[in-house]
Amino acid sequence: MLSSILCFTLPLSIVNSYCVDKSQRSNQTWECEETVAADWINYHHLLYFWTVAREGSITAACEKLHLAQPTISGQLKKLERQVGGKLYERVGRKLVLTELGQTVFKYADEIFTVGQELSDALKGRPTGRPVQLHVGVPEVLPKLIVFRLLQPALSLPEPIQLICHEGSQEQLLTMLAAHELDVVFSDSPSGSAVRVRAFNHSLGECGVGLFGTQALLKEYGQSTPESLTDAPFLLPASGTALRRSIDQWLYEIEIPIRVIGEFDDTALMKVFAESGAGFVPAPLAVEEDIRQQFQLHRACVIPKAREQFYAITVERKLRHPAVVAISEVAKQELFGNGES
Repeated sequence: MLSSILCFTLPLSIVNSYCVDKSQRSNQTWECEETVAADWINYHHLLYFWTVAREGSITAACEKLHLAQPTISGQLKKLERQVGGKLYERVGRKLVLTELGQTVFKYADEIFTVGQELSDALKGRPTGRPVQLHVGVPEVLPKLIVFRLLQPALSLPEPIQLICHEGSQEQLLTMLAAHELDVVFSDSPSGSAVRVRAFNHSLGECGVGLFGTQALLKEYGQSTPESLTDAPFLLPASGTALRRSIDQWLYEIEIPIRVIGEFDDTALMKVFAESGAGFVPAPLAVEEDIRQQFQLHRACVIPKAREQFYAITVERKLRHPAVVAISEVAKQELFGNGES
């Protein structure tokens, strides 16, 4: 895998590094010379860049590769000349990948992963490991929706290993930009507030209902907003898309309610609702799941309230097979009619 004479083609129009036999020299080594050409890049330069990106610093990469710092620094400069731009920017003491660096790293990661699989195959080791899908899940996103979105990924012919990360949308988008995630699910598109180059792929939308236990429905009635006067409510955190819809609805119907609690975690909110602590808003697309899992029943549909869902990636076109399957099933089945 680390043979010094290996060079290969990348889908970028860049530079040719070709190896010239220097065997007549006393050290009997091969030396790579660079010449302007097209579609070739030096394997070693890319390996050093990939290792620095993975380890987080040149110093750590030196320890990993057992090389001196000037050697790696020099090879990185050569690679930058080859690809025609900066691969890193220094932010404080850290090296941060530029947009060009992120693109090169993505290809390098695939190349060296396949290279390791080739090495394993030649040594007789099994290589059929599952494809990984790194998913970012905002804390405020309904977990039943997330589960339904991810189900198609587990039904693909090729095994998929899910690796789910939870956090704020800002944190997850930062991880996405660093290529630590393949996709971030969200109920709102990535906006200009977060300086991340990302693309919003709509998965669909559905209506929103108000749910409660049978005891609450018996006490406060069903279907009419007036029956909810002074009713206990459990609400998602302020600033979320769902909370804005609820606040607008409550403003329009002009009835007093009691807010028992506000939650970042919608799963925890539903646990409280299951105990009878209050009514809870939730997407109608998972109404049946809510009834079966939490024994909560619809009190009413909230007029004009819509939940929209997105798959956010760094690619304009979805490429990961699992994300493609998720998008197709979401549009055709989960949010198919747009009325649920």
